Amino acid sequence: MTDLTGAVWRTSSRSNDQGLCVEVATNVVTAHGVVGLRDSKDPCGPALAVSPPGWTAFLTAIRADAFHR
Repeated sequence: MTDLTGAVWRTSSRSNDQGLCVEVATNVVTAHGVVGLRDSKDPCGPALAVSPPGWTAFLTAIRADAFHR
């Protein structure tokens, strides 16, 4: 498990008041080699630690509209 203590979290610009709230911590890339992700409504809850290439692939897929509701 990656320790995300000291992570600086920022809320996604796509978050809204309908419960779609995501926070990202990219400062931990240099410290731990991961990108942190968590639910902004539950900051003490679980967080994901994603590899930088995995994060880049995820963002590329989002931009390509690969995910549909």
